[in-house]
Amino acid sequence: MHSSFHAGSAGKVDPQQPCPEETLGEEAFAAVDRLREASSAKLTGGFSPTALTLAYLDWAIHLAAAPGKQLELASKAARKAVRLGGHLASGLFQRDVDPCIEPLPGDRRFTAPEWDSQPFGFLAQAFLLNQQWWHNVTHDVPGVERHHEEVVSFVARQILDVFSPSNSPWTNPEVIARARETGGANFIEGWRNWLEDLQRQLTGQPPVGAERFVVGRDVAATPGKVVFRNHLMELIQYAPSTAAVHAEPVLIVPAWIMKYYILDLSPQNSLVRYLVGQGYTVFCISWRNPTANDRELAIEDYRRSGVAAALDAIAAIVPERKVHAAGYCLGGTLLAIAAAAMARDGQDRVASLTFLAAQTDFSEPGELALFVDASELRFLDSMMWNRGYLSADQMAAAFQLLRSNDLVWSRMVHDYLMGERSRMFDLMAWNADSTRMPYRMQAEYLRGLYLDNDLASGRFMVEGRPAALQNIRTPVFAVATEADHVAPWRSVHKLHLLTDSDVTFVLTSGGHNAGIVSEPGHPGRHFRIKSKNHGDVCLGPDEWLAAAPMRSGSWWTAWTEWLSARSSPDLVEPPAIGDAARGCEPLCEAPGTYVLQR
Repeated sequence: MHSSFHAGSAGKVDPQQPCPEETLGEEAFAAVDRLREASSAKLTGGFSPTALTLAYLDWAIHLAAAPGKQLELASKAARKAVRLGGHLASGLFQRDVDPCIEPLPGDRRFTAPEWDSQPFGFLAQAFLLNQQWWHNVTHDVPGVERHHEEVVSFVARQILDVFSPSNSPWTNPEVIARARETGGANFIEGWRNWLEDLQRQLTGQPPVGAERFVVGRDVAATPGKVVFRNHLMELIQYAPSTAAVHAEPVLIVPAWIMKYYILDLSPQNSLVRYLVGQGYTVFCISWRNPTANDRELAIEDYRRSGVAAALDAIAAIVPERKVHAAGYCLGGTLLAIAAAAMARDGQDRVASLTFLAAQTDFSEPGELALFVDASELRFLDSMMWNRGYLSADQMAAAFQLLRSNDLVWSRMVHDYLMGERSRMFDLMAWNADSTRMPYRMQAEYLRGLYLDNDLASGRFMVEGRPAALQNIRTPVFAVATEADHVAPWRSVHKLHLLTDSDVTFVLTSGGHNAGIVSEPGHPGRHFRIKSKNHGDVCLGPDEWLAAAPMRSGSWWTAWTEWLSARSSPDLVEPPAIGDAARGCEPLCEAPGTYVLQR
């Protein structure tokens, strides 16, 4: 048989097919480029100089060729100078002078009363006017590509923030007052804080105070057991706390960009514990923290060995019952992919779908789109190719830049100039307990979902066939947050356009994490909620915002009411934890072992 193959193929060489030696040579050439890009990434923090240069040239060339825009900017600069001069003149003769410009919403750098005195008030007003003018400079330049405009504006904001008067001990009246109060000891304490932070960073230790939140004791402490484990995840089944439970269990699919216990923080703000207390049998996936050996893990592996494997294990423990499936962030996107594949294949396994701050359409992904273009993705791809994963510090740097005022500069002022330590709390400790992302999966995610938007376009393939969200008929409960910079609520709202199922949409106060961890009784919380049944007219985001009534309190209560309405009417006896006879023997106590991987 072997010899006949060669006899039948002799002399029939396909001229279009490269020989193995040629393919190997091309891979070697490509490896040279990747090594060069990976080396450059170490110097640039993972940001592509080519992408930044292209954005700058696009903006600079078009601005240079737009005399009308230049005249407009000159006119605005002159008017702002007049406003600032008038404000300064008024301040010379009056104590209480109205500001000539207000900070942007969320900018708390100049809110302290010390900034009302001169010359600090003048410095703050000059900075804000300059910031506003540079916004005009970088926006609405005729002919500039929108993505390049956003990149240039972002870089300009980062540069301006460096020179904010709040960041200097000579121009920040709060720091000056603190120095007078302590006799300059605040700078000594700040120096000690900086040295301690530097030492912890170099040695890979968590931030100061994080050691008070021990996983399994202070956080991730809801009782339960690991009932299933494979290479990619552990499945936790939580112990019931009620005499009877709803027949349908709940499966939580967290993102693997984070540790799962953001949904099981301290006892008072644990979503898992809350669901258990409401009479639900709760299962939760705890993902493995991948290493370089896991570089070839793909999105399909997370679907098959994650969501599908968890549903199989739950079916063994709680047979013949549908599941309320909930996915958070990237876990919600994965759940949508899995649900679309199940709907395509006629698998009726879930009673409802809940998406928490999860995007399914990435055409408007928010500020993270600043780091997603062909050049930047090539740079990131080479960096991950070299290491086998995207490291936690690289992801953290991107998120910190998006909120540099809150996460970088305000902490620098508070900890190093004021000489005080920021209070550590459970959400901050969880945030410091970061994970890695495997090379192949992250490359597929960024290119296929973010850049090409394959899922919303019906081009995302599962087992060689498209997984179309339009095939989903399961009731959907979707939660977005008002101040989300990772999954903007208007982007999450696009789910209405992608599925023919009944959709209940919630917009809650808070950001990507704090808006989801919003337990009942938390002060100042509110949310909007509105349902769209199959066949109803679909409202745009602004129309929805105007039509959805505002409620005070936590969205958790509305969600459990919604789940209860889609559960069997009769409560049942809690199921046993695990089932050894069906291959789901309890392996260890929650929170398991994967969550402890560093």
